[in-house]
Amino acid sequence: MKSEIVSVGTELLLGNIINTNSAFLSSELAKLGINVYYHETVGDNRPRIMDTIGRALERSDLVITTGGLGPTSDDITKETIAEVTERQLVADETELEKIHSFFKSINREMTPNNIKQAYVPQGSIVVGNENGTAPGIILELDKGTIIMLPGPPAEMKPMFTEKIVPYLRSKSPGALVSVTLKFFGIGESALEHSLADLILNQSDPSIAPYAGKGEVRVRLTSRSAKGNGIPQSITNMIEIIESRIGQYIYSYHDQTIQQVTAKLLMESGKTLAVAESCTGGRISALLTSVPGISKSYKGAVVSYSNDMKEKLLGVKKQTLVNTGAVSGPTALQMAAGVRMACGSDIGLAVTGIAGPDGGSGEKPVGLVYIALSAEGYSEVWEHTFRGNREKISIYAAKNALNHLRLYITGQIESIDKTMY
Repeated sequence: MKSEIVSVGTELLLGNIINTNSAFLSSELAKLGINVYYHETVGDNRPRIMDTIGRALERSDLVITTGGLGPTSDDITKETIAEVTERQLVADETELEKIHSFFKSINREMTPNNIKQAYVPQGSIVVGNENGTAPGIILELDKGTIIMLPGPPAEMKPMFTEKIVPYLRSKSPGALVSVTLKFFGIGESALEHSLADLILNQSDPSIAPYAGKGEVRVRLTSRSAKGNGIPQSITNMIEIIESRIGQYIYSYHDQTIQQVTAKLLMESGKTLAVAESCTGGRISALLTSVPGISKSYKGAVVSYSNDMKEKLLGVKKQTLVNTGAVSGPTALQMAAGVRMACGSDIGLAVTGIAGPDGGSGEKPVGLVYIALSAEGYSEVWEHTFRGNREKISIYAAKNALNHLRLYITGQIESIDKTMY
């Protein structure tokens, strides 16, 4: 199925609002195995909307619009689509009553222009909006389908997830099943090289690699009889991928590195404390975004200055003088110091140069040391990341969590091993 997303709103063209709807819809449609071929953005102009919708219907089986369903005079999406498809606008009594009840419940007088939200093209399937007053609309045509969704993400996203996804699945002769493998420690080009023959000759399942911030994911999609679980073709493909680059897989369920690592930490029964310099609290923010982590996460010390590294973490002054704040020995002492200060089983530390200034020939911008300290074990890893300050910080934080994950799962040696 070829699909197209049309975003309606002059504010999008002016840059007043960032269009997050298209990215969300593309991602969700991909999970359903529906290919998105085009993204269009058009202002609140009837002739241009007519032209855009007409072109979309000629080349796509499914057209999804967002925006232009509200009560104001510039909300003209459904009126224009009704004109393009030669449908009359008729009042939906259920939605009309809902709008009246809404204004009554908030003790406000309903202005007449709100009534237009209850009008839909004749023959439409009306999709209730639990988070606003403008309903969604499904219009099934002889050739293709148009789905009109409200523009505000807080309304559009739950409507799509809760009501449009089941509709799209019901129209499929079989259930589209996707499994997303997530990888850490291998780059996009290296992953694609390892799977090049599979990607080139793909049929069932389809194979789609994507790069993220410091990681890579591969989505496998196939069609199965409804209710039959994961198709055998996906299971077989996973086994092939595991045999080639399985050591880099950290999730089979499209989870984040923080979700996976936090779950492993909680299951291990061990506690963690973190010392951060160049990441400025980002590791802590990632971990504490996971519910239940309080049982395992003791706390953190953000020690940006050398003085704080000495006073709060016990980093030796001589170490800072001899090797500098950005060094393996300093990272190791930070990890050991935060473990002792917080009374945790594991100490994790990061120090580096996030830039854009502060680098040198010997220690360039992007140089990062990550250290882990536990009873009978200590190690430090050196990384050099490329990019701006934000990217380096994100990469450092995620790599720190990945090292912690590997330690917990026993994929790195659990012996007394100190590199410095």
